[in-house]
Amino acid sequence: MSAPLLLDASVWLAALDRDDRYHAEARHLLEGAAAGTVVLAALDLTLYEVANVAVVRWGSPRDARRLVTMVRLACPETFERADEDLLNEAATMAARHDLTVYDGAYVAAARRRGWTLVSGDLRDLVTPGLALSPDTATSTP
Repeated sequence: MSAPLLLDASVWLAALDRDDRYHAEARHLLEGAAAGTVVLAALDLTLYEVANVAVVRWGSPRDARRLVTMVRLACPETFERADEDLLNEAATMAARHDLTVYDGAYVAAARRRGWTLVSGDLRDLVTPGLALSPDTATSTP
């Protein structure tokens, strides 16, 4: 099996958002994890990000709970918690690549663990080569 796929918040959110351009691909990744054909990973930061979007933008505490549960269940062995080293590296990545520290954390964690970062953020993460898009991740063996 290949390296775990570290999904940023945009991919988890796409799994519930039928209007998201990567909805089908995000669902495919989650189905692969459920079937045991792909290993997914997440950051503790992801829980806050997905819950925030579900509550603030979608107005749905119910979806926030669903998303948080989905992330935790999908990543029982690959759930990365922030520590001082990760936060320092996140700041370094943010400064080096003109990212938010949040995005820097995903890049830093992926590099730290040898995981493949998957994101719907084309401008900041995919185009510069820091992540794969969900459609690319689903077509990569």
